[in-house]
Amino acid sequence: MDLRRWVNAAVDEITAWQHTYGPYDRHAALRVDDKAFADAFGELTSRLHDNYPFFHPRYAGQMLKPPHPAAVVGHLAAMLINPNNHALDGGPATARMEREAVDALATMFGFGQHLGHLTTSGTVANLEALFVAREIHPGKGVAHSADAHYTHARMCHLLGVESFPVATDTAGRMDLDALEELLRTGQVGTVVLTAGTTGLGAIDPIHEALALREKYGVRLHVDAAYGGFFTLIADDTPDGVTAAPYRAVPHCDSVVVDPHKHGLQPYGCGAVIFADPAVGRFYQHDSPYTYFTSAELHLGEISLECSRAGAAAAALWLTQRLLPLTPDGLGAVLRPGRRAALRWTELLENSDLLAPYQQPELDIVTYLPRTGRLSEIDRISAAVMEAGMSAHPDKAVFLATYGVEGRALADRGHQIEADVPTGRILRSVLMKPESENWLDALHGRVEELTAATG
Repeated sequence: MDLRRWVNAAVDEITAWQHTYGPYDRHAALRVDDKAFADAFGELTSRLHDNYPFFHPRYAGQMLKPPHPAAVVGHLAAMLINPNNHALDGGPATARMEREAVDALATMFGFGQHLGHLTTSGTVANLEALFVAREIHPGKGVAHSADAHYTHARMCHLLGVESFPVATDTAGRMDLDALEELLRTGQVGTVVLTAGTTGLGAIDPIHEALALREKYGVRLHVDAAYGGFFTLIADDTPDGVTAAPYRAVPHCDSVVVDPHKHGLQPYGCGAVIFADPAVGRFYQHDSPYTYFTSAELHLGEISLECSRAGAAAAALWLTQRLLPLTPDGLGAVLRPGRRAALRWTELLENSDLLAPYQQPELDIVTYLPRTGRLSEIDRISAAVMEAGMSAHPDKAVFLATYGVEGRALADRGHQIEADVPTGRILRSVLMKPESENWLDALHGRVEELTAATG
């Protein structure tokens, strides 16, 4: 796909549409001198060079990568109009695109009848799910894995409800025995289950938690912000992921997913989907100057946010037209990263310098230097990350670290002297499909840095 060609085509197409309304003069206050623009633009592009190469497989640090070119073109085309998806009169075309795109997300998870919309982030999407949960179970708290995203504790604080972190097992998944012990107290009204923790990529046993909902009458919310799209390859195949937790998602009360992660979208594009459309009653409000062009439900009537970029919906809609939410569509984009994670784990198992922290469930790999003390693991991990980032671009690799306790290492079979309470190990996110073909180079370079640092 020739990005320049289609960006130019988007500008031409929207300009032609604008001309159908007749000529007019732009106000002098909006005009800028070409020389002044060139100088400012030059400074902008120069400053943008002060970034890590998120686009390159050398970058295997955080959950960052550029959007798909189709998303860029779709976003730009709509941004030139700048529709607001709060009300139908603010963006009729993109509001319809949002509904279609969200319906596709709901179908991907297996929901039938549903209520959902896009948000500006997974944080806001989770806030909305917890807001509804609070309204349904007033005075009750929210339980979530101790390894769940910090969003949940923060949003509980914002909503004025108590949050309860639940212990995890030796794979970083919520311990359902510990959860049931908490549920017996009657303090919890909602349980957040994570499909892909942002630290380890762990998948909580959603399928096993369904029985606890029936037993204790709690609400189940799935935070699939990171791992949600892996439902497309949740088929128990060698390069897929475990199926059972994902098959249970449509039996839960709500789910959140972030298209700006594996959905190939620019920031910010999150989504929340509710199984029961009747929860829309908790959003009810009125406005004397919106919602007047149609009796149809406006997106602003089922969301906490007001103004939202219609461009985000256009970008997602266009991407889904080209890479549909099917195993052979977007699923084919996810499998290479999954294969890369599995293969790197094999290489780590056979390495004299590095060991895998645990088996990856998605495309996040955690690993550590083979040394006997936690303080040394911490020192070497930090030094490897720093050396990789500061090297010449043709030698650079970009990694991240993950904090662990000595007990967590022991639980995973690592015989380490815990001479400090916590230490950093290395962590890599292989969410770009190009990582698969670049893995040998990445592994070799990390080993090289480890040998030089240790």
